[in-house]
Amino acid sequence: MMDSPIASVYFDCDSTLSSIEGVDELLQFADADLRREIAELTTQAMNGTRPLAEVYEGRFRKLAPRRDQLDEIADHYVANVVQDGAATIRALQFLGKHCGVVSGGLMIPVRHLARHLGIPDEHVHAVPLLFDDDGAYLDFDRTSPLWRNGGKVHVVRAAPPSHHPMAFVGDGITDLETRAHVQRFVGFGGVVARAAVRQGAEHFVDSPSLAAILPLVLTADELARLRGEPTFAPLLSAAEG
Repeated sequence: MMDSPIASVYFDCDSTLSSIEGVDELLQFADADLRREIAELTTQAMNGTRPLAEVYEGRFRKLAPRRDQLDEIADHYVANVVQDGAATIRALQFLGKHCGVVSGGLMIPVRHLARHLGIPDEHVHAVPLLFDDDGAYLDFDRTSPLWRNGGKVHVVRAAPPSHHPMAFVGDGITDLETRAHVQRFVGFGGVVARAAVRQGAEHFVDSPSLAAILPLVLTADELARLRGEPTFAPLLSAAEG
């Protein structure tokens, strides 16, 4: 548990708040050969064996998703929220914590999931795509830092002073990059346990329940407050069990 309170908890989206990888969900619109190629690129990016920027450009040049396809991904995100995801966010907000999302995923579906979880739009950071008037793909927003390695560090460091000290929770190598810039980094292996993240993170959880992070980001007093609330006591019992 924390020695002193943190002000905010920021989360990755894919394989952290939702059990799917949003970009990979676009593969349902691709042929079999392209699906295999894109899935391998995503794995390489998440494991840190290929630069994220190289993977990002390659994936979207090949996939060229349409605007309406992003709405389908948004629905998939919500349908696949990780175990205790919504309750964990509510518990943190009950304690006065700011919650946010920092994702290399696509803004439209990531923001949709965040709204479902009660996270304000202004605390959601992801990569916008650009479309023509007919909804055909043009490009991704290259001014976003989040399509490159180190982009999440940029976002974390630019967060409002009231959001620091901060905890960050994520499953991938770009999440791990924030470790030196937050008060506490928690590797989340409840969906995919990545060896590089497990090795590099001081704190790592294997539980499929997002509530398992609570004992790692809250103080003893804050944990006691949750135990005293009928709404959250079962959640904390599951987290500590």
